[in-house]
Amino acid sequence: MLKIEHLKKHFGSQTVLDDINLEIQKGQITCIIGQSGSGKTVLFKHIIGLIFPDGGRILLDNEVISSPSITAVKFNKTRKRFGILFQGAALFDSMSVGENLAFPLREHTTMTEGEINKLIGEALEMVGLKEIFKNKMPAELSGGMRSRVGLARALVMKPEIMLYDEPTSALDPIMTDKINDLILSLRERLGMTSIVVTHDIGSAYKIADKIAMIHEGKIIFDGTPGEIRKTHNPYIQQFIKGQRKMHYAVEDEEAYAGTVDLNRLKTQVAERKFKMPVKENE
Repeated sequence: MLKIEHLKKHFGSQTVLDDINLEIQKGQITCIIGQSGSGKTVLFKHIIGLIFPDGGRILLDNEVISSPSITAVKFNKTRKRFGILFQGAALFDSMSVGENLAFPLREHTTMTEGEINKLIGEALEMVGLKEIFKNKMPAELSGGMRSRVGLARALVMKPEIMLYDEPTSALDPIMTDKINDLILSLRERLGMTSIVVTHDIGSAYKIADKIAMIHEGKIIFDGTPGEIRKTHNPYIQQFIKGQRKMHYAVEDEEAYAGTVDLNRLKTQVAERKFKMPVKENE
């Protein structure tokens, strides 16, 4: 279990995290949501030891892994227990897919090249890519494929906890759905604890066992997807409804541009979602 207790962080006179408390159970998928600047990315960086708090602490299996007295050197051993998919995948553009996946194994293990190649094949298979992709360069891949390769690179180290930083950012709706399905399938297959930082409430509804919402450095909601739908908090409802409006605005723009699928359009007409023009003589 990962437990965050009274976490506080300031940058100069600005309070970024203000008494954050959160528990993440083993095997659970927890989504941390909030608008830009709310503090969710800073919390993410605390969990993986890129930033250390001014107050409070983080515990993993009842052992303190982060506090004002913990240093980056002390955190190094703990960091190996985490896998990280950074926003945009953060692949090394000068390395092939295979070299990207081999990099952490060569840096942190004494495995032979044969053992490394075997793990690379297994990791690519887990994210739905064939082994032939290991010879491709990142520039040859789509955004969704880059995300999958970034995830495979994290998986080769066999992490206990997987952290995702905006995994569906800038992806189209179809690829977003595939990445969400992949997060769910990896939890079922490997039993990993997953923490997903996202602003996409639709993705959170689909994958989360629990949703935590940050606003102005505070946790203002901590509960299930069903519970957040029912909350009467006006800010949370505005966030949820705003996300829906954005979704429908994209659909309307697609329809106007003529890019919507014809079968879907027929269904919408049948359901009276669109009114067809009527000729005067009819």
